[in-house]
Amino acid sequence: MYGKIQITGTIELVTGTHIGGSSAFAAIGAVDSPVIKDARSGLPIIPGSSLKGKMRTLLAKKYNGDCFVEPNEDAECIIRLFGASKGEKGIIPRGRLLFSDMILCNRDELYQGGVRSLTEVKFENSINRLTAVANPRQIERVIRGSKFPLDIIYEVTEQENILEDMRVLAEGMKLLEYDYIGGSGSRGYGKVKFRELQADAVIGDVDPESVEQCNQIFEEFQ
Repeated sequence: MYGKIQITGTIELVTGTHIGGSSAFAAIGAVDSPVIKDARSGLPIIPGSSLKGKMRTLLAKKYNGDCFVEPNEDAECIIRLFGASKGEKGIIPRGRLLFSDMILCNRDELYQGGVRSLTEVKFENSINRLTAVANPRQIERVIRGSKFPLDIIYEVTEQENILEDMRVLAEGMKLLEYDYIGGSGSRGYGKVKFRELQADAVIGDVDPESVEQCNQIFEEFQ
């Protein structure tokens, strides 16, 4: 069996979020740590790799028990979704989830609400405990209320695994809502909320009842 289910929705930033871009060749006085932006539009983005990596890490903490293991030794349900770099008998398990980069999609809404900039610069200090010398820095954050269009493709290879895989995916989203994405999460950065989740069969002859059950799983999560 072969098919694809597309999971769409919105990721909304609950607090300012910093996913770092390059600070190479920055001018004197420029922001020390800018956020990553789309090269063509200049709009902030959430890379698919950032979302995928954070969700996998959180799921690994739950399903791998108390022990720290390499990604290739993750629990079966995690490898089935996210893949591995090596496998038994030279067969490399390919992940079933494909994550797309997400470009900010509510610029006009933010501007109409009185926002003047899509990012903010937060000034922070680290203090040397021995000398009491402050080391100030400027960190750019994407402002709260920013929204990004979620787009995940799930490749269907076995009908019997669809619902279990979707439950694990929804669980990863829930874990992320109680954690953070990007940097400085312990200082309040990077809290997100998943909204308007929807699963649709886009390729192949996927059982419509299974797709409906997938949507029920996402409804329960939200």
